[in-house]
Amino acid sequence: MALQTALRRTPSTLASNPVLFVPVLLLTLVQVPQLLLQSSAPLVASLVSLAASALYLVAVPFMQAGLIGMADEALDRRTSLSTFVAAGKEHFVSVFVVYLILLAVNIVLGMIAFVAGIIGVVGLLGSMPTGAPDPGGVNVALLAAVAVVLLAVVLAYLVVAFLIQFYGQAIVIDDYGPIDSITHSAGVVRRNVVSVLGYSLLVGVLAGAFGAVVGLGSALAAPQFAAGGTVDPFVVSLPSLGAVAISAVTVVLGTLFGGFFGTLSVAYYRELTA
Repeated sequence: MALQTALRRTPSTLASNPVLFVPVLLLTLVQVPQLLLQSSAPLVASLVSLAASALYLVAVPFMQAGLIGMADEALDRRTSLSTFVAAGKEHFVSVFVVYLILLAVNIVLGMIAFVAGIIGVVGLLGSMPTGAPDPGGVNVALLAAVAVVLLAVVLAYLVVAFLIQFYGQAIVIDDYGPIDSITHSAGVVRRNVVSVLGYSLLVGVLAGAFGAVVGLGSALAAPQFAAGGTVDPFVVSLPSLGAVAISAVTVVLGTLFGGFFGTLSVAYYRELTA
């Protein structure tokens, strides 16, 4: 019922407050230089990507707090960009602290997965005799242990993401602190496991479809290798038509998806905690 109500309210809220798309549009535009340079200057595109990642570290928490504040206001009345700025300023520190905590957790899980993968590869290569590989010589127990560790890492990541997904709403809407927002989000999820699971699957499918479109477009827009098999990364040329097209698609779909999901998440959270 909570998800159905949120899905029903979200389109009308966006229709009456199209300004909700503006912050998402601005953040999405940051990706355009990287996408355009991907086909014309791969080395420069890599440098731009690094700069954009540093910008995201600060911009995403601010945008998250601001968009939640706007959506919360838009569900009751008209909203504006002044609300976005005010909510971003007021709650930036709390959201940024949780953002850093999640980043640290992801780094730790990634390191565990990386080490497990290295151990698996070394064990697999070490178990093969010189010459043709012999499947019978593979250390099955070691590979099974590595697989269990990797599976545990993936499950840990999914569980953490599932439990704390409403920390931003808890901070902005209910004025919780960084740590309290995490425990509050986990409590809301535990009390509504089935409903939140359905909501998470819906968002996951939409995000997966968006990611697939962008990933496919990026692959098609990637620089084509010359006949010799190499490409000069220092040569800057005009972006390909494919890069321009995927940039436009990314901006449009990213803005629509971000605005819709940002508003839906707030409407759904309010229904769960009403």
